[in-house]
Amino acid sequence: MQEGPEPDDERIDWLRVAPFIGMHLACVGVIRVGFSWLALWTALALYAVRMFALTGFYHRYFSHKAFKTSRAMQFAFALVGASCVQRGPLWWAAHHRDHHRHADSEHDIHSPLHRGFLWSHMGWFLTPRGFRTRWAAIGDLQRYPELRWLDRYDIVVPVLLATGLYCIGRWLGPAAGTSGPQLLVWGFFVSTVVLFHATVTINSFAHRFGTRRFATRDNSRNNWLLAVLTFGEGWHNNHHHFPGSARQGFRWWEVDLTYYVLRALALCGLVWDLRPVPAGLRRAGGTADAKVREQGFVLPRKPSVAGKGRA
Repeated sequence: MQEGPEPDDERIDWLRVAPFIGMHLACVGVIRVGFSWLALWTALALYAVRMFALTGFYHRYFSHKAFKTSRAMQFAFALVGASCVQRGPLWWAAHHRDHHRHADSEHDIHSPLHRGFLWSHMGWFLTPRGFRTRWAAIGDLQRYPELRWLDRYDIVVPVLLATGLYCIGRWLGPAAGTSGPQLLVWGFFVSTVVLFHATVTINSFAHRFGTRRFATRDNSRNNWLLAVLTFGEGWHNNHHHFPGSARQGFRWWEVDLTYYVLRALALCGLVWDLRPVPAGLRRAGGTADAKVREQGFVLPRKPSVAGKGRA
């Protein structure tokens, strides 16, 4: 039986809240820096690329091992994901695996059923408990020093991205209709804040609003609007029914952009062994034996020797 967290573990750590508030306030800078189509398209492009890094790799790969890839690709998308200001891949995977173990129970750190919408949306990760990485949950990932580095120095990649955008904006200048501050505000602050709130809607909205095809032990929901915003993550009830699948839109009309990109990468040989949904689990009321269901719930695996090019 798991003991509950210490009360002090779930207090808001105001030292960590300050940068979070600062990111949001920086978005108001759009009034000062103005608008340009280049700045807007930069923000949208960075939203799309980084959303895929989160959904395809932080979630479906690192958290659930729904496909395989090389160590180089693993690190490349871990690097892109680290630019999202949602900490490192090990922290992200550890918390998400714990979410599936305890979904919507009193041990689920971001269930909206127990602490309310605002807590599940953003309060939980501003606490000492939310900040910690539970290493026992990611025994299969901590053998990679490059991933541990990204977790330890999670602020480095966002700072490099922000600095790069400012420098590119200054270099392009008025000839391109932009400036350093404009690309920084739109490309980094606006894009990152929107990306954050879109991502965490799966914690808050997707456990409250939508439909339930499968009678899972939690309150997960399928929500088409969230699926559009998060490239397929909104088919959340499907996902909780069989977490190990690379595809979350089980039906042809359930648009899952992340899965389509993974299929394209598979055609190029960059990822492989995309795990499908077992035939017996596709329909409501479908059943599968205990071994198949266990495969859909990824537990930490014993470390093994990594191949030269494969993770």
